[in-house]
Amino acid sequence: MDSVEQGGSRSECRPEREDAGPRPDDETGSGVVTAFGRQLKLLRVRAGLERPEFGQLTGYAAQSIASFEQGRRIPSPRFIDRADEVLDAGGVLKALKEEMGRAQYPAFFRDAARLEARATALNVYAVYAVPGLLQTADYARAVFQMQRPLLEDEVIEQHLEARMVRQSVLTRRPAPLMSFVIEEAVLRRQLGGPQAMRGTLEQILLTGQSRNVEVQVMPIKCEDHAALAGPFTLIDTDKGHRIAYAEVQDDSRLYTDVSYVRTLEARYGILRSQALTPSESSAFIEQLMGEA
Repeated sequence: MDSVEQGGSRSECRPEREDAGPRPDDETGSGVVTAFGRQLKLLRVRAGLERPEFGQLTGYAAQSIASFEQGRRIPSPRFIDRADEVLDAGGVLKALKEEMGRAQYPAFFRDAARLEARATALNVYAVYAVPGLLQTADYARAVFQMQRPLLEDEVIEQHLEARMVRQSVLTRRPAPLMSFVIEEAVLRRQLGGPQAMRGTLEQILLTGQSRNVEVQVMPIKCEDHAALAGPFTLIDTDKGHRIAYAEVQDDSRLYTDVSYVRTLEARYGILRSQALTPSESSAFIEQLMGEA
């Protein structure tokens, strides 16, 4: 449900939609990141700490501290918590943690990421790559490295960290119900090489064993297909609403129109009936691993 993971096409009926953030001209959320960096520096100077000393107290190199203060790098939640304590900030830095977390995502995905983190249910149809919630770090890094134009190494690491943080929804309590339908071609595409793909297949199998998660494979040989218009995700929000999300070429949409969302619900239901069952899908993935 994020960059190079989902695609989609706009409906000809142009249903009501909410744009999922501005175009990616603010790739790292520079506004909040810059503000955080300035606040961090003011607190550090007030505490009488030089960057090397502050870095030792927080477990980061002085160069990293400089990057945080200058808004060139987004700090992790762990750093924010530790910095708040070391600088006796009284929660000032911690209060920005959620916004800093959202800033790690591409601009067009931030609203969807916020909804996903609080969702009570997720239904994901994947066409181009393994869904981000099921990716290993090696696989995800390979996906980001393949983007064109090329991403800077620092941006890749920021997106990678954000993707791994997203996966906390898999172990969140109360656990959201999750369903994934993945095209067979996705599981055969060796993104990142055989080892990275094998690790991802193992992770899919492991995640699929959770009681709140079902993974199904849509086989290539299936003659019927209910969702040829492209991938999408259905999100049940914590407010009791169902929203659809679709993405193509870094352009994303959150759809709220009830009639359109119901159309996608119907497609997803039919798609699940056409795909292999969860147990058949597990056996199929195990077979793929044996072929590797």
